[in-house]
Amino acid sequence: MDVRRLRLLLELSRLGSMREVAEELGYTTSTVSQQLAALAREAGTPLVEPDGRRVRLTPAGRRLADHAVTILAAVEAARLDLDPDAEPTGTVRVAGFATAVRRSLLPVVDTLAASHPHLQVHVHEYEPIEAFDLLAADDVDLALTYDYNLAPAALRNDLDATHLWDVEWGLGVPARGRPPRGDAATVFAAFAGHPWIVNSRNTADEDAVRTLASLAGFTPGIAHQIDSLDLVEDLIVAGLGVGLLPRSRQCQPGVRVLPLRDPGVVLRAYAVTRRGRERWPPLRLVLELLRSERPVTQP
Repeated sequence: MDVRRLRLLLELSRLGSMREVAEELGYTTSTVSQQLAALAREAGTPLVEPDGRRVRLTPAGRRLADHAVTILAAVEAARLDLDPDAEPTGTVRVAGFATAVRRSLLPVVDTLAASHPHLQVHVHEYEPIEAFDLLAADDVDLALTYDYNLAPAALRNDLDATHLWDVEWGLGVPARGRPPRGDAATVFAAFAGHPWIVNSRNTADEDAVRTLASLAGFTPGIAHQIDSLDLVEDLIVAGLGVGLLPRSRQCQPGVRVLPLRDPGVVLRAYAVTRRGRERWPPLRLVLELLRSERPVTQP
C-alpha cells in the first residue's frame, strides 16, 4: 500500500471530512477522494461509506487507520534513522581484534554513554579475515582490522578503510644469551633453526614472518598457531618457539623482543565499513570519534 494514501486515510479518521483533509494537506477534494478509492482497491475492501453529506470510515477503514498510525510512525522513524542530519540513535555492530577494541573502541563507547545514551555499540571479537566476512554478510556495521606493512591486506572495492594507528613489532625470543645485531634478515637468520609461532586465526603475521625469513635465506618451520599473545610468551619462555610481538609490550620475565630494522615490521590498524554506509548517522559518529582519538604511532 502507498503510505501517502495511508496518511490521507489517517487524517480522514481524525478530521471526518474529505474537504478538511484536502485543506490540511494541500490537495483538492477530488484528489483525496481518488487516492482513497485507490487505497480501497489496494486493500481489497471498501474503506469509506456515505454518512449524509459527509463520509465515514467502514469497520475495515477504521482498522486500517489504526494500523496506519503504527506504519507511518515506523516510516518516519526509518527516515530519521537514515537522515544524515538526524540525531544518532540505534545500535552499531562492531567486529574487531582485541587490541583495537581496548585501545580505540572502548574510549568511544565511554564517550557515547555520556553524549548519546540512545546509541548502543555491540562488540564482537574477531580477527580481520572473520570480520571482513561478517561485514560482507551485513552482520556487522564496522570492522576493526589490521595488516602488516610487509603483508598489506587486499581490500574489496565495496569497502572503505580509515587508517587509525601503527604499532612497531619485533621478534619475541628467549631472554637468555646475547641478542644478535644487524638488520631484520640477520636477526631472523640467528633463529632459523627454531620452531616458529604464528597467529591461529589470521595469516598476516605468518606472511610477514615468511617474507623476512626469505630475505634471510630460509623457510621457517611453523610449529604453533596461537591467537593469545600471553600464550605466545609462555611458549617462548618454555623454549618451544619464537614469534612476532609488539615492541611496546610489557612481556613477562624470560621474553625479549628484538627490534627489526631494514625492513621493520609495522602493524597497521584500520576501521573498515561498506561503502556508502558511513553516512548512517550512528556509524558516522562512531567513525568521527575513532578518527579524533587516533594516534599516528604507538606512544
